[in-house]
Amino acid sequence: MALLEMRSITKEFPGVRALDNVNISVEEGEIHALVGENGAGKTTLMNVLSGVHPYGSYSGDVLFDGKICKHQGIKDSERLGIVIIHQELALVPYLSIGENMFLGNEQQRRGIIDWDQTYRKAEEYMSIVGLNENPRTLVKDVSVAKQQLIEIAKALAKNVRLLILDEPTSSLNETESKKILDLLLTLRREKGITSIIISHKLNEVAYCADRITILRDGSTVETLDKRVDDISEERIIRGMVGREMTERFPHRPNTVRDEVGLEVRNFTVYHEQFTERVVVDDVSLKVHKGEVVGIYGLIGSGRTELAMSIFGQAYGTRTSGILIKDGKTVELPSIPKAIEAGLSYVTEDRKESGLLLGSSVMHNITLPRMDFVSKNGRIDRDLERKYAEHYREALDIKAPSIEQLVANLSGGNQQKVLLGKWIYSQPDVLLLDEPTRGVDVGAKYEIYQIINDLAQQGKSILFISSELTEILGMCDRIYVMNEGQIIAEFQRGEATQEEIMNRIMQHSKGEIGA
Repeated sequence: MALLEMRSITKEFPGVRALDNVNISVEEGEIHALVGENGAGKTTLMNVLSGVHPYGSYSGDVLFDGKICKHQGIKDSERLGIVIIHQELALVPYLSIGENMFLGNEQQRRGIIDWDQTYRKAEEYMSIVGLNENPRTLVKDVSVAKQQLIEIAKALAKNVRLLILDEPTSSLNETESKKILDLLLTLRREKGITSIIISHKLNEVAYCADRITILRDGSTVETLDKRVDDISEERIIRGMVGREMTERFPHRPNTVRDEVGLEVRNFTVYHEQFTERVVVDDVSLKVHKGEVVGIYGLIGSGRTELAMSIFGQAYGTRTSGILIKDGKTVELPSIPKAIEAGLSYVTEDRKESGLLLGSSVMHNITLPRMDFVSKNGRIDRDLERKYAEHYREALDIKAPSIEQLVANLSGGNQQKVLLGKWIYSQPDVLLLDEPTRGVDVGAKYEIYQIINDLAQQGKSILFISSELTEILGMCDRIYVMNEGQIIAEFQRGEATQEEIMNRIMQHSKGEIGA
């Protein structure tokens, strides 16, 4: 029996039809995946279901347990047991786990919060999801993977029947991701909880989903059933993009030059809050011109801290070591100095620290080097438009105009704006931190092509990723990091997923040195 039916859902925003006659049916007790390229309408559809887009703002019917829903907000859907966990987790960092778990769902007696019951129940739900933490611990002090478990425990506390997860593993490594997926399978088996999962990681979709509904350009393409259909990644991709993708990574001829574009010697960085803790420990590395060098490590290995500290000491209380660019030692005490020296940093978190979502495509692209579009202290708007249009076309940013607000673009196009912003700054060295996070397979391929083009221009590229297949497919050379140290180096073609993970596990056990 169908627990949920969404019939002929159509949703329009000014100038855009985000959903066009979408149909989806979810059976009770199944894990149902919703996939599609960025901008296909996945999140919009779930926002209709959860009441973020209220009844009356769309056409079509939402039926839950056979009854038409007229949700005017999230509270209405939660009363029925429909709970959505968004990609950007809605936790308050300076409140405890227990406080977060019952925020808006307070445990009270006669209008007064019962803290003993709050923490007792928090422990109860935390044990169900396998979270071994003190419920009085502040959320800011636990990892992203554990925060995802807190969100699921929070949903259980609301007597969830249908759990919606939007990109639940986008910030997690493979081990942590599998733990989340296995938890969904356990909740289905032991609690009968139905789940809808939105994910760009198609191997995870194939692992846990019973059925998969594919959206393209705001419309339903098809629903695949694991019991009778081929649900291989290649088959899902064909449905998503409307064609076969024979290669995941575009071919790039050898572009590596003899000259070293960036060298890092004996870099050591101390934690911003715990100032005696070393997060980058005596790291040395080189990136040649025209070379894409990967850094792989589990979350917490120090990859991001290394890249940020190189980029004008954007991270760390104390930093020591030497930076050499084009054969000359450089001092980069600030981000403006790093930009002037020809470095750029594409952050892993485009929404929080990479883009101004409330500003236009044009303003975001030209922001790093306003001096390029200024004359006598005044911005030349015509020149600014010329530059922005150039990068919109060159990177195929799908936006009605360069005046479009970045907040209204899909994730893949936001990522292209972020890349365009830093390419515009004319860097010699690009530090790319998770450049394809939260991006669909089609947009990923386009970003890979951009990276290859930059390498062919002779740029030095440091490529950080949590996806091993991406590192192996894109990089000329690979450094492996663990516990703040470089523990291994591989040439292209020498590395395998098994060998890299084996090195990390051995190092964590203390079996090999740094």
